[in-house]
Amino acid sequence: MKALRNILAVIGVLAIAAVVTGWIAFDNFASRLDPQAFRVFREVGARYLQDLDPGTAFVRVERVKDGLKPEDVVESLKSLAVQHNLLFVGEAPFYKQVEAVTGKPYRFIAFYSFCDAKVGALMADYNNTYTAFMPCRIALVQDPDGTMWLQMMDLELLIYGGKPLPPELKAGAIKVREALNQLIIGAAQGEI
Repeated sequence: MKALRNILAVIGVLAIAAVVTGWIAFDNFASRLDPQAFRVFREVGARYLQDLDPGTAFVRVERVKDGLKPEDVVESLKSLAVQHNLLFVGEAPFYKQVEAVTGKPYRFIAFYSFCDAKVGALMADYNNTYTAFMPCRIALVQDPDGTMWLQMMDLELLIYGGKPLPPELKAGAIKVREALNQLIIGAAQGEI
């Protein structure tokens, strides 16, 4: 009985040591993250758990108002980009490529690229891998039933999900995120 008690005591001490070591390691990790990282992790995690789909977790979506045509939405995107000091740097009409390859009509899907060169340079200078997020893209997607959606990558994880960004880069990234959010909200309503 004494031996069993000693074994259980050793197991208890080892368990406490493991918990303390784990807590210290976690606290060290958490202290190196942006203060808003866990908020973003919770939000992304909740969206992921809702559909078990990473696309849903990492994408912002706005439904386009009924009655707007794709060209109305595109005109609105371009106009709003100018108002928010974003450069319109490209268009990729995906549906035309699908039609060219398949020989069949396809629903409207196109990608529109926007850039803030100053913020882009800050991102590239900070970490070359950030160039994979550039230029910022907004997709205009028409469902088979005709409903249209504006979709873009949610930049929250990029801004807050790791170690704190340098202040100038963080401020620029937040400015671009807010501008892009305003683009899809406004263009979904056809604002000019």
